[in-house]
Amino acid sequence: MFNYILVGFLGGVLGGMGMGGGTVLIPLLTVFCGVDQKAAQAINLVSFVPMAIVAVTVHLKRGRIKKKGLLSLILPAAFFSAVGSAVAGVADSLVLRRAFGVFLLFLAVFSLFGKNRKQPVKQREIHDKNDFGRQKCDNLHNKE
Repeated sequence: MFNYILVGFLGGVLGGMGMGGGTVLIPLLTVFCGVDQKAAQAINLVSFVPMAIVAVTVHLKRGRIKKKGLLSLILPAAFFSAVGSAVAGVADSLVLRRAFGVFLLFLAVFSLFGKNRKQPVKQREIHDKNDFGRQKCDNLHNKE
């Protein structure tokens, strides 16, 4: 029981940070809890719903989610999640496990060697909802 609580904690923290809780949750469930790959993926989907609701609420309140263009991301994602679910339903657990492992390896290589596409952000955009933070940043820049 303790393993499941620990796995839930880690998946929740990482999912709330937007780092893909399932990317961690699925391997933790299969490796440390002995859960079958198909079951781990299903558990991930069920646990994702409440984690996503909480995380999206927090990020919306902080102004971190840009609503423009969001529908063009959501519609194909919803469609292909249905396709992926159908494929996962008929695929062998070993095949799913290996495919997920290859996916994780790809993510690791891309994270280590991929280009950093982060664009510089103006200080005002970072602290647009935090007057104290804005004053603090302005004071730091004015001390030159």
